[in-house]
Amino acid sequence: MTTPLTIPTLSDIKKAHEVIKPYARLTPVLRSEHVNKRTKADVFFKCENFQKVGAFKFRGASNAVLTLSDEEAQKGVATHSSGNHAQALALAAKIKGVPAYVVMPDNAPKVKVEAVKGYGAEITFCESNLESRESTLEKVVARTGAVIIHPYNDPRIVAGQGTAALELLETNPDLDIILTPVGGGGLLSGTVLAAKSIKPKIQVIGAEPEQADDAYKSFKAGKLIPAYSTNTIADGLRTSLGALPFSIIKTHVDDIATVSESSIIEAMRYIWERMNIIIEPSCAVPVAAVFEGKVDVAGKKIGIIITGGNVDLGNLPW
Repeated sequence: MTTPLTIPTLSDIKKAHEVIKPYARLTPVLRSEHVNKRTKADVFFKCENFQKVGAFKFRGASNAVLTLSDEEAQKGVATHSSGNHAQALALAAKIKGVPAYVVMPDNAPKVKVEAVKGYGAEITFCESNLESRESTLEKVVARTGAVIIHPYNDPRIVAGQGTAALELLETNPDLDIILTPVGGGGLLSGTVLAAKSIKPKIQVIGAEPEQADDAYKSFKAGKLIPAYSTNTIADGLRTSLGALPFSIIKTHVDDIATVSESSIIEAMRYIWERMNIIIEPSCAVPVAAVFEGKVDVAGKKIGIIITGGNVDLGNLPW
């Protein structure tokens, strides 16, 4: 097993794929003539909104939990998350047969809170900032003795998230660019490790809201800059970039683009209406980057990882 905070290899990602294969869905890759015409590109959407728990996060969480020894996992697992990692960890713990303890911000989408409860996890609410998340998690772990499974700053998580790109390139090996959203950085770092190990000349680009652009600032500065204000509709991207993912991103990722709130909403609605699939605001971010021309995609084959579809239908942004 990869030791703590070491950078995973393609071998680790392939091992993770074997671990999660009995439990994770092999999600479809969809295309849209409307999108291709609008972007002047050939776009392939890896639809992790159809993954278990409705998000790619199940890949990393199940790899992390299922590779724990029974002794390590006996007191359960714990994390902090605004929703998708929380659901993923809760389901993975249920499969493993151990308790899950989840710290969630008090403004987490209701649909995600209800799902976490449904998988049997114990929820503790906190204020919506990283300091509150981490201090509350420390108290939960002190009380329970549970093992912390960080939502992105964990090599087992990064390796698990990389399995989506592994599958995408198995079926579409001639892609020129892969885009993913970036929040904590687990998906982008796992994607770039998988993609560039398989196809060194492929471009891997992250996309981030202008209202939560710490990854963009960190990437441009070459040093980790925390997120101080994250007032974005893309709730899955409000967290600060992690140290482990950043160490991978700054070395291997080609670029990070930022997009406006209005363009995120427009891209989200466009995919709902044109492709008839539900995507959440966070995964509309790379779509918006392409639609806005922030990434030059004309005449190229583009992979976009659609990260999730967990939307509060009673609180839509339009």
